[in-house]
Amino acid sequence: MTDPTTLLSEEIRLLDDAINVFEWSMKRCNVIGIRDDLSMDELTEFEALTARFSRLSDILIQKVFRAMDDFELIAPGSIRDRINQGEKRGLIAEAEYLVKIRILRNEITHEYLPDALRDLFGEVLKYSGILLECCKKTVEYSRTLLKNLPLEK
Repeated sequence: MTDPTTLLSEEIRLLDDAINVFEWSMKRCNVIGIRDDLSMDELTEFEALTARFSRLSDILIQKVFRAMDDFELIAPGSIRDRINQGEKRGLIAEAEYLVKIRILRNEITHEYLPDALRDLFGEVLKYSGILLECCKKTVEYSRTLLKNLPLEK
């Protein structure tokens, strides 16, 4: 089993890499904007954004928040517990934002009809900035935790 310090460090590296790809995709889709007449290339950009949105939220909630709880010796809990703990840490203004992001992630993951997925693009753009900000705060918070470790004797 990986020790909590190593695990948190690894998960933060994964999150940081995912942030960079997601942010690039988010900027491209913000330039394109939401409209009914998306070209195939633009549609591909939005589909990439939705996949990256789902992946980033999973890394944040399922991997990093869990690793932070282990590191801080907080008993394992539900997804809702991890989200609430994120709010207590000051990583998100309101837990309900991450709940909405999680619900949106589930809708993306289980949607197979292209037109229905297209309907989610506006919601993904709406919550992308919130997700990105939370991820960046989480990286900063975690790096501070890791930097402030007491030196072993």
